[in-house]
Amino acid sequence: MPNLLNANCTIFGIKVFREMYRIIKWIPLISTFFTLCRSLENGLARTPPMGWLAWERFRCNTDCKNDPDNCISDRLFRTMTDLLISEGYAAVGYEYINVDDCWLEKERSYNGHLQPDLRRFPYGMRDLSNYVHSKGLKFGIYEDFGNYTCAGYPGIIGSLETDAYTFASWDVDYVKLDGCYSHPSEMDKGYPEFGFHLNRTGRPMIYSCSWPVYQIYSGIQPNYSSIIESCNLWRNFDDIQDSWSSLESIIDYYGNNQDTIVPNAGPGHWNDPDMLIVGNFGLSYEQSKTQMAIWAILAAPLLMSVDLRTIRPEYKAILQNRKIITVDQDPLGIQGKRIYKHKGIEIWARPITPIFQNYFSYAIAFLNRRTDGTPSDVAVTLAEMGLLAPGGYRIEDLYEDVDYGILSPQTKIKVKVNPSGVVILRADVQPSYGRVSTTYNPFKNYFSYKTDNDF
Repeated sequence: MPNLLNANCTIFGIKVFREMYRIIKWIPLISTFFTLCRSLENGLARTPPMGWLAWERFRCNTDCKNDPDNCISDRLFRTMTDLLISEGYAAVGYEYINVDDCWLEKERSYNGHLQPDLRRFPYGMRDLSNYVHSKGLKFGIYEDFGNYTCAGYPGIIGSLETDAYTFASWDVDYVKLDGCYSHPSEMDKGYPEFGFHLNRTGRPMIYSCSWPVYQIYSGIQPNYSSIIESCNLWRNFDDIQDSWSSLESIIDYYGNNQDTIVPNAGPGHWNDPDMLIVGNFGLSYEQSKTQMAIWAILAAPLLMSVDLRTIRPEYKAILQNRKIITVDQDPLGIQGKRIYKHKGIEIWARPITPIFQNYFSYAIAFLNRRTDGTPSDVAVTLAEMGLLAPGGYRIEDLYEDVDYGILSPQTKIKVKVNPSGVVILRADVQPSYGRVSTTYNPFKNYFSYKTDNDF
Protein backbone atom coordinates (compact mmCIF):
# COMPACT_ATOMS: atom_id res chain seq x y z
CA MET A 1 0.00 0.00 0.00
CA PRO A 2 1.40 3.45 -0.84
CA ASN A 3 2.17 5.89 1.93
CA LEU A 4 -1.00 7.97 2.12
CA LEU A 5 -0.53 9.71 5.44
CA ASN A 6 1.73 12.43 6.61
CA ALA A 7 3.03 12.74 10.16
CA ASN A 8 -0.34 14.04 11.34
CA CYS A 9 -2.21 11.12 9.77
CA THR A 10 -3.79 13.36 7.15
CA ILE A 11 -5.14 11.41 4.20
CA PHE A 12 -4.56 13.06 0.86
CA GLY A 13 -4.64 11.90 -2.72
CA ILE A 14 -6.33 8.67 -1.59
CA LYS A 15 -9.29 7.26 -3.43
CA VAL A 16 -10.97 5.56 -0.51
CA PHE A 17 -14.17 5.68 -2.50
CA ARG A 18 -12.86 2.85 -4.65
CA GLU A 19 -13.21 0.49 -1.70
CA MET A 20 -16.52 2.13 -0.81
CA TYR A 21 -17.64 1.45 -4.36
CA ARG A 22 -16.80 -2.19 -3.74
CA ILE A 23 -19.22 -2.07 -0.81
CA ILE A 24 -22.10 -0.70 -2.80
CA LYS A 25 -21.54 -2.14 -6.24
CA TRP A 26 -23.15 -5.43 -5.17
CA ILE A 27 -26.16 -3.48 -3.95
CA PRO A 28 -26.83 -0.89 -6.68
CA LEU A 29 -30.50 -1.14 -5.86
CA ILE A 30 -32.01 -2.06 -2.52
CA SER A 31 -34.14 -4.74 -4.14
CA THR A 32 -30.99 -6.40 -5.43
CA PHE A 33 -29.50 -6.52 -1.93
CA PHE A 34 -32.48 -8.31 -0.50
CA THR A 35 -32.37 -11.03 -3.17
CA LEU A 36 -28.70 -11.90 -2.78
CA CYS A 37 -29.32 -14.82 -0.45
CA ARG A 38 -32.13 -17.11 0.48
CA SER A 39 -32.41 -16.97 4.24
CA LEU A 40 -34.32 -18.26 7.22
CA GLU A 41 -37.69 -16.53 7.14
CA ASN A 42 -39.22 -17.06 10.55
CA GLY A 43 -40.06 -13.34 10.67
CA LEU A 44 -37.58 -12.73 13.49
CA ALA A 45 -34.43 -10.65 13.95
CA ARG A 46 -35.27 -8.19 11.19
CA THR A 47 -32.70 -6.00 12.92
CA PRO A 48 -29.82 -7.34 15.05
CA PRO A 49 -31.07 -8.66 18.41
CA MET A 50 -30.41 -6.56 21.50
CA GLY A 51 -30.34 -7.70 25.10
CA TRP A 52 -28.33 -9.00 28.02
CA LEU A 53 -26.35 -12.26 28.15
CA ALA A 54 -24.74 -13.77 31.24
CA TRP A 55 -21.67 -15.57 29.91
CA GLU A 56 -18.73 -13.18 29.58
CA ARG A 57 -19.31 -11.44 32.89
CA PHE A 58 -20.60 -14.31 35.06
CA ARG A 59 -19.25 -17.38 33.24
CA CYS A 60 -20.07 -20.70 34.96
CA ASN A 61 -20.20 -19.53 38.54
CA THR A 62 -22.42 -22.10 40.24
CA ASP A 63 -21.28 -21.45 43.83
CA CYS A 64 -24.45 -19.91 45.19
CA LYS A 65 -23.46 -20.78 48.75
CA ASN A 66 -20.38 -18.59 48.82
CA ASP A 67 -21.27 -16.13 46.06
CA PRO A 68 -25.08 -15.86 45.97
CA ASP A 69 -25.12 -12.49 44.23
CA ASN A 70 -23.07 -13.57 41.23
CA CYS A 71 -23.83 -17.24 40.64
CA ILE A 72 -25.85 -18.47 37.66
CA SER A 73 -29.27 -18.58 39.24
CA ASP A 74 -32.89 -17.56 39.04
CA ARG A 75 -32.07 -14.66 41.34
CA LEU A 76 -29.42 -13.24 39.00
CA PHE A 77 -31.65 -13.29 35.93
CA ARG A 78 -34.63 -11.74 37.72
CA THR A 79 -32.35 -9.00 39.02
CA MET A 80 -31.01 -8.25 35.54
CA THR A 81 -34.53 -8.30 34.16
CA ASP A 82 -35.57 -5.64 36.64
CA LEU A 83 -32.51 -3.50 35.90
CA LEU A 84 -33.00 -3.69 32.16
CA ILE A 85 -36.31 -1.92 32.80
CA SER A 86 -35.49 0.42 35.68
CA GLU A 87 -32.15 1.62 34.30
CA GLY A 88 -33.49 2.51 30.87
CA TYR A 89 -31.93 -0.24 28.74
CA ALA A 90 -35.26 -1.60 27.55
CA ALA A 91 -36.34 1.90 26.58
CA VAL A 92 -33.51 2.11 24.01
CA GLY A 93 -34.10 -1.35 22.55
CA TYR A 94 -32.48 -4.03 24.73
CA GLU A 95 -35.17 -6.68 25.07
CA TYR A 96 -33.68 -10.17 25.57
CA ILE A 97 -32.61 -11.70 28.87
CA ASN A 98 -30.47 -14.66 27.84
CA VAL A 99 -29.37 -17.55 30.03
CA ASP A 100 -26.07 -19.11 28.92
CA ASP A 101 -24.32 -22.34 29.96
CA CYS A 102 -24.47 -23.91 33.45
CA TRP A 103 -28.21 -23.63 34.11
CA LEU A 104 -28.84 -27.37 33.80
CA GLU A 105 -28.75 -30.37 36.05
CA LYS A 106 -25.95 -32.79 35.16
CA GLU A 107 -28.49 -35.39 34.05
CA ARG A 108 -31.76 -35.31 32.16
CA SER A 109 -35.00 -36.17 33.93
CA TYR A 110 -36.26 -39.76 34.12
CA ASN A 111 -38.31 -39.18 30.95
CA GLY A 112 -35.40 -37.71 29.01
CA HIS A 113 -36.20 -34.01 29.33
CA LEU A 114 -33.81 -31.20 30.11
CA GLN A 115 -34.16 -29.87 33.63
CA PRO A 116 -32.64 -26.88 35.41
CA ASP A 117 -30.52 -27.17 38.53
CA LEU A 118 -33.36 -26.86 41.04
CA ARG A 119 -31.10 -25.53 43.78
CA ARG A 120 -30.25 -22.52 41.65
CA PHE A 121 -33.49 -22.36 39.64
CA PRO A 122 -36.01 -23.60 42.21
CA TYR A 123 -39.09 -22.39 40.35
CA GLY A 124 -38.12 -23.84 36.98
CA MET A 125 -37.42 -22.21 33.64
CA ARG A 126 -41.05 -21.65 32.68
CA ASP A 127 -41.54 -19.55 35.79
CA LEU A 128 -38.43 -17.51 35.03
CA SER A 129 -39.62 -17.06 31.45
CA ASN A 130 -43.00 -15.88 32.73
CA TYR A 131 -41.28 -13.33 34.95
CA VAL A 132 -39.22 -11.95 32.08
CA HIS A 133 -42.33 -11.74 29.90
CA SER A 134 -44.28 -10.01 32.67
CA LYS A 135 -41.82 -7.14 32.37
CA GLY A 136 -42.37 -6.85 28.63
CA LEU A 137 -39.05 -8.51 27.77
CA LYS A 138 -38.09 -11.75 25.99
CA PHE A 139 -36.38 -14.85 27.31
CA GLY A 140 -33.40 -16.67 25.81
CA ILE A 141 -31.74 -19.97 26.67
CA TYR A 142 -28.56 -21.92 25.85
CA GLU A 143 -27.86 -25.44 24.64
CA ASP A 144 -25.20 -27.26 22.64
CA PHE A 145 -25.17 -29.39 19.51
CA GLY A 146 -23.10 -32.07 21.16
CA ASN A 147 -23.16 -34.77 23.79
CA TYR A 148 -22.46 -32.09 26.38
CA THR A 149 -22.45 -28.33 26.65
CA CYS A 150 -19.07 -26.61 26.83
CA ALA A 151 -19.26 -26.76 30.64
CA GLY A 152 -20.21 -30.45 30.70
CA TYR A 153 -24.00 -30.37 31.03
CA PRO A 154 -26.34 -32.44 28.82
CA GLY A 155 -26.29 -31.54 25.12
CA ILE A 156 -29.08 -32.00 22.60
CA ILE A 157 -27.65 -34.90 20.57
CA GLY A 158 -30.29 -37.62 20.44
CA SER A 159 -33.00 -35.30 21.75
CA LEU A 160 -33.33 -32.54 19.15
CA GLU A 161 -37.10 -32.71 18.75
CA THR A 162 -37.73 -33.23 22.46
CA ASP A 163 -35.59 -30.25 23.43
CA ALA A 164 -37.13 -27.98 20.81
CA TYR A 165 -40.59 -28.71 22.20
CA THR A 166 -39.31 -28.32 25.77
CA PHE A 167 -38.09 -24.82 24.95
CA ALA A 168 -41.39 -24.00 23.29
CA SER A 169 -43.26 -25.21 26.39
CA TRP A 170 -41.17 -22.79 28.46
CA ASP A 171 -42.09 -19.92 26.10
CA VAL A 172 -38.48 -19.38 25.10
CA ASP A 173 -37.93 -16.58 22.56
CA TYR A 174 -34.25 -17.09 21.69
CA VAL A 175 -32.10 -20.22 21.53
CA LYS A 176 -28.30 -20.12 21.39
CA LEU A 177 -26.83 -23.43 20.23
CA ASP A 178 -23.12 -23.93 20.93
CA GLY A 179 -20.90 -26.58 19.34
CA CYS A 180 -18.72 -28.24 21.98
CA TYR A 181 -18.39 -32.04 22.17
CA SER A 182 -19.63 -32.49 18.60
CA HIS A 183 -18.21 -33.32 15.19
CA PRO A 184 -18.05 -30.20 12.98
CA SER A 185 -18.62 -32.38 9.91
CA GLU A 186 -22.06 -33.27 11.32
CA MET A 187 -23.13 -29.68 11.83
CA ASP A 188 -24.25 -29.22 8.23
CA LYS A 189 -27.02 -31.68 8.99
CA GLY A 190 -27.56 -31.22 12.72
CA TYR A 191 -27.95 -27.46 13.01
CA PRO A 192 -30.60 -27.27 10.25
CA GLU A 193 -32.39 -30.24 11.77
CA PHE A 194 -32.67 -28.55 15.15
CA GLY A 195 -33.83 -25.35 13.45
CA PHE A 196 -36.47 -27.41 11.66
CA HIS A 197 -37.75 -28.72 15.00
CA LEU A 198 -37.75 -25.23 16.51
CA ASN A 199 -39.91 -23.96 13.66
CA ARG A 200 -42.25 -26.94 13.87
CA THR A 201 -43.14 -26.08 17.47
CA GLY A 202 -44.97 -22.98 16.25
CA ARG A 203 -43.21 -20.90 18.89
CA PRO A 204 -41.25 -17.95 17.39
CA MET A 205 -37.67 -18.45 18.58
CA ILE A 206 -34.58 -16.66 17.31
CA TYR A 207 -31.98 -19.28 16.42
CA SER A 208 -28.36 -18.36 17.23
CA CYS A 209 -25.78 -20.80 15.85
CA SER A 210 -22.10 -21.48 16.50
CA TRP A 211 -21.89 -23.64 13.41
CA PRO A 212 -19.37 -21.65 11.29
CA VAL A 213 -16.74 -21.02 13.95
CA TYR A 214 -16.36 -24.70 14.87
CA GLN A 215 -16.03 -25.67 11.24
CA ILE A 216 -13.45 -22.95 10.60
CA TYR A 217 -11.41 -24.23 13.56
CA SER A 218 -11.54 -27.71 12.02
CA GLY A 219 -10.44 -26.56 8.58
CA ILE A 220 -13.89 -26.93 7.04
CA GLN A 221 -15.19 -24.16 4.81
CA PRO A 222 -18.64 -23.23 6.16
CA ASN A 223 -21.56 -23.46 3.76
CA TYR A 224 -22.95 -19.99 4.38
CA SER A 225 -25.84 -20.53 1.97
CA SER A 226 -27.11 -23.31 4.23
CA ILE A 227 -26.28 -21.38 7.41
CA ILE A 228 -28.29 -18.39 6.22
CA GLU A 229 -31.24 -20.64 5.46
CA SER A 230 -31.12 -22.17 8.95
CA CYS A 231 -29.98 -19.52 11.47
CA ASN A 232 -30.88 -15.98 12.45
CA LEU A 233 -27.33 -15.25 13.60
CA TRP A 234 -24.06 -17.11 13.88
CA ARG A 235 -20.59 -16.85 15.33
CA ASN A 236 -17.62 -16.64 12.94
CA PHE A 237 -14.68 -16.22 15.30
CA ASP A 238 -13.28 -16.60 18.82
CA ASP A 239 -15.19 -15.94 22.01
CA ILE A 240 -14.59 -12.41 23.19
CA GLN A 241 -12.53 -12.06 26.36
CA ASP A 242 -12.44 -9.07 28.68
CA SER A 243 -9.45 -7.40 27.04
CA TRP A 244 -8.48 -4.90 24.36
CA SER A 245 -6.33 -7.51 22.62
CA SER A 246 -9.35 -9.81 22.28
CA LEU A 247 -11.46 -6.99 20.89
CA GLU A 248 -8.71 -6.05 18.43
CA SER A 249 -8.46 -9.63 17.19
CA ILE A 250 -12.19 -9.66 16.42
CA ILE A 251 -12.00 -6.31 14.63
CA ASP A 252 -9.06 -7.62 12.58
CA TYR A 253 -10.89 -10.83 11.70
CA TYR A 254 -13.96 -9.00 10.45
CA GLY A 255 -11.83 -6.55 8.48
CA ASN A 256 -9.49 -9.13 6.97
CA ASN A 257 -12.30 -11.49 5.98
CA GLN A 258 -14.97 -8.96 5.11
CA ASP A 259 -15.37 -9.97 1.48
CA THR A 260 -16.49 -13.42 2.63
CA ILE A 261 -18.42 -12.34 5.72
CA VAL A 262 -20.31 -9.18 4.74
CA PRO A 263 -22.52 -10.56 1.92
CA ASN A 264 -24.11 -13.03 4.34
CA ALA A 265 -25.62 -10.39 6.64
CA GLY A 266 -29.05 -8.86 6.27
CA PRO A 267 -32.49 -8.67 7.89
CA GLY A 268 -33.16 -11.96 9.64
CA HIS A 269 -29.59 -13.28 9.35
CA TRP A 270 -26.58 -11.67 11.03
CA ASN A 271 -22.89 -12.21 11.64
CA ASP A 272 -22.26 -12.21 15.40
CA PRO A 273 -18.86 -10.91 16.60
CA ASP A 274 -19.91 -11.79 20.18
CA MET A 275 -20.95 -9.92 23.30
CA LEU A 276 -20.50 -6.30 24.29
CA ILE A 277 -18.01 -6.17 27.18
CA VAL A 278 -18.48 -2.44 27.79
CA GLY A 279 -18.51 -1.68 31.52
CA ASN A 280 -16.45 -4.65 32.70
CA PHE A 281 -12.77 -4.61 33.68
CA GLY A 282 -10.71 -5.03 30.53
CA LEU A 283 -11.55 -2.02 28.35
CA SER A 284 -10.78 1.64 28.90
CA TYR A 285 -13.41 4.28 28.27
CA GLU A 286 -12.06 4.98 24.77
CA GLN A 287 -11.86 1.27 23.94
CA SER A 288 -15.43 0.78 25.12
CA LYS A 289 -16.58 3.54 22.76
CA THR A 290 -14.68 1.75 20.01
CA GLN A 291 -16.47 -1.54 20.55
CA MET A 292 -19.92 0.06 20.52
CA ALA A 293 -19.15 2.03 17.36
CA ILE A 294 -17.58 -0.83 15.41
CA TRP A 295 -20.37 -3.22 16.42
CA ALA A 296 -22.85 -0.70 14.99
CA ILE A 297 -20.88 -0.52 11.74
CA LEU A 298 -20.88 -4.34 11.62
CA ALA A 299 -24.67 -4.54 12.08
CA ALA A 300 -23.86 -6.78 15.05
CA PRO A 301 -26.22 -8.13 17.69
CA LEU A 302 -25.92 -5.92 20.78
CA LEU A 303 -25.85 -8.40 23.65
CA MET A 304 -24.42 -6.82 26.78
CA SER A 305 -22.55 -9.02 29.24
CA VAL A 306 -21.98 -6.74 32.20
CA ASP A 307 -23.11 -6.40 35.79
CA LEU A 308 -25.93 -3.89 35.46
CA ARG A 309 -25.90 -3.36 39.24
CA THR A 310 -22.43 -1.82 39.31
CA ILE A 311 -21.79 -0.37 35.84
CA ARG A 312 -20.43 3.18 35.95
CA PRO A 313 -22.53 5.98 34.41
CA GLU A 314 -20.10 6.78 31.57
CA TYR A 315 -20.17 3.16 30.36
CA LYS A 316 -23.92 2.96 30.73
CA ALA A 317 -24.14 6.05 28.52
CA ILE A 318 -22.14 4.26 25.81
CA LEU A 319 -24.49 1.27 25.86
CA GLN A 320 -27.53 3.55 25.79
CA ASN A 321 -26.35 5.89 23.02
CA ARG A 322 -29.53 6.09 20.98
CA LYS A 323 -27.89 7.48 17.87
CA ILE A 324 -25.35 4.67 17.64
CA ILE A 325 -28.06 2.10 18.39
CA THR A 326 -30.05 3.60 15.52
CA VAL A 327 -27.11 2.93 13.20
CA ASP A 328 -26.86 -0.66 14.43
CA GLN A 329 -30.59 -1.16 13.94
CA ASP A 330 -30.77 0.44 10.50
CA PRO A 331 -33.54 -1.34 8.56
CA LEU A 332 -31.45 -1.90 5.43
CA GLY A 333 -29.37 -4.38 7.38
CA ILE A 334 -26.24 -3.82 5.30
CA GLN A 335 -23.07 -4.72 7.20
CA GLY A 336 -20.27 -2.18 6.91
CA LYS A 337 -16.68 -2.65 5.81
CA ARG A 338 -13.21 -1.40 6.59
CA ILE A 339 -12.40 0.93 3.68
CA TYR A 340 -8.97 2.16 4.79
CA LYS A 341 -6.12 0.82 6.90
CA HIS A 342 -2.63 2.31 7.16
CA LYS A 343 -0.16 2.91 9.99
CA GLY A 344 -2.66 2.23 12.74
CA ILE A 345 -5.47 4.36 11.30
CA GLU A 346 -8.61 2.67 10.02
CA ILE A 347 -11.80 3.95 8.46
CA TRP A 348 -14.94 1.83 8.53
CA ALA A 349 -18.14 2.67 6.65
CA ARG A 350 -21.68 1.34 6.55
CA PRO A 351 -24.46 2.27 4.09
CA ILE A 352 -27.65 3.23 5.95
CA THR A 353 -30.96 5.01 5.42
CA PRO A 354 -32.13 7.49 4.30
CA ILE A 355 -31.53 6.99 0.59
CA PHE A 356 -31.98 9.65 -2.08
CA GLN A 357 -32.16 8.38 -5.64
CA ASN A 358 -29.21 5.93 -5.81
CA TYR A 359 -27.23 7.54 -2.98
CA PHE A 360 -27.00 5.96 0.46
CA SER A 361 -26.43 7.70 3.74
CA TYR A 362 -23.47 6.38 5.74
CA ALA A 363 -22.11 5.79 9.20
CA ILE A 364 -18.34 6.38 9.22
CA ALA A 365 -16.00 5.28 12.03
CA PHE A 366 -12.43 6.54 12.33
CA LEU A 367 -10.39 4.17 14.50
CA ASN A 368 -6.96 4.96 15.98
CA ARG A 369 -4.94 1.83 16.79
CA ARG A 370 -1.60 3.58 16.99
CA THR A 371 0.42 3.07 20.16
CA ASP A 372 2.38 6.32 20.28
CA GLY A 373 0.08 7.66 22.98
CA THR A 374 -1.22 10.84 21.40
CA PRO A 375 -4.45 11.68 19.55
CA SER A 376 -4.16 11.52 15.78
CA ASP A 377 -5.71 13.92 13.27
CA VAL A 378 -7.29 12.33 10.23
CA ALA A 379 -8.45 14.53 7.35
CA VAL A 380 -10.27 13.37 4.25
CA THR A 381 -12.90 14.70 1.85
CA LEU A 382 -16.32 13.12 1.75
CA ALA A 383 -15.73 12.25 -1.89
CA GLU A 384 -12.57 10.33 -1.04
CA MET A 385 -14.72 8.10 1.18
CA GLY A 386 -17.23 7.51 -1.60
CA LEU A 387 -19.82 10.05 -0.43
CA LEU A 388 -20.64 11.58 -3.80
CA ALA A 389 -24.26 12.81 -3.63
CA PRO A 390 -24.48 16.24 -5.32
CA GLY A 391 -26.71 17.60 -2.56
CA GLY A 392 -24.14 16.78 0.10
CA TYR A 393 -24.60 15.20 3.51
CA ARG A 394 -25.65 16.38 6.93
CA ILE A 395 -22.80 15.34 9.22
CA GLU A 396 -23.24 14.54 12.92
CA ASP A 397 -20.78 13.25 15.51
CA LEU A 398 -22.66 10.50 17.35
CA TYR A 399 -20.60 10.60 20.54
CA GLU A 400 -20.02 14.36 20.78
CA ASP A 401 -23.66 14.99 19.77
CA VAL A 402 -22.64 17.82 17.43
CA ASP A 403 -24.40 18.58 14.14
CA TYR A 404 -21.94 20.04 11.62
CA GLY A 405 -24.53 20.91 9.03
CA ILE A 406 -24.62 20.04 5.35
CA LEU A 407 -21.23 19.49 3.74
CA SER A 408 -20.49 18.97 0.05
CA PRO A 409 -18.59 15.94 -1.26
CA GLN A 410 -15.57 18.19 -1.85
CA THR A 411 -15.42 19.29 1.78
CA LYS A 412 -12.35 18.07 3.64
CA ILE A 413 -13.19 17.07 7.18
CA LYS A 414 -10.79 16.54 10.05
CA VAL A 415 -11.30 14.36 13.11
CA LYS A 416 -9.10 13.97 16.15
CA VAL A 417 -9.09 10.36 17.32
CA ASN A 418 -7.77 9.33 20.73
CA PRO A 419 -5.44 6.32 21.06
CA SER A 420 -7.47 3.07 20.90
CA GLY A 421 -10.47 5.32 20.43
CA VAL A 422 -12.98 6.13 17.75
CA VAL A 423 -14.91 8.97 16.16
CA ILE A 424 -18.18 7.88 14.59
CA LEU A 425 -20.07 10.16 12.24
CA ARG A 426 -23.46 9.92 10.61
CA ALA A 427 -23.71 11.33 7.09
CA ASP A 428 -27.34 11.71 5.96
CA VAL A 429 -27.68 12.22 2.22
CA GLN A 430 -29.47 15.40 1.17
CA PRO A 431 -31.70 16.04 -1.86
CA SER A 432 -29.85 17.79 -4.66
CA TYR A 433 -32.71 20.03 -5.82
CA GLY A 434 -32.70 23.56 -4.43
CA ARG A 435 -29.88 22.72 -2.05
CA VAL A 436 -28.64 25.37 0.40
CA SER A 437 -25.43 24.43 2.16
CA THR A 438 -25.15 25.07 5.88
CA THR A 439 -22.54 27.60 6.94
CA TYR A 440 -19.61 25.61 8.27
CA ASN A 441 -18.59 26.04 11.90
CA PRO A 442 -15.60 23.98 13.10
CA PHE A 443 -16.86 23.14 16.58
CA LYS A 444 -14.14 21.86 18.90
CA ASN A 445 -11.76 21.66 15.93
CA TYR A 446 -13.11 18.22 15.06
CA PHE A 447 -13.48 19.35 11.47
CA SER A 448 -11.61 21.91 9.44
CA TYR A 449 -11.72 23.04 5.87
CA LYS A 450 -8.42 22.38 4.13
CA THR A 451 -7.20 22.67 0.58
CA ASP A 452 -4.48 20.61 -1.00
CA ASN A 453 -2.19 23.61 -0.62
CA ASP A 454 -2.42 23.27 3.16
CA PHE A 455 -0.44 20.01 3.16
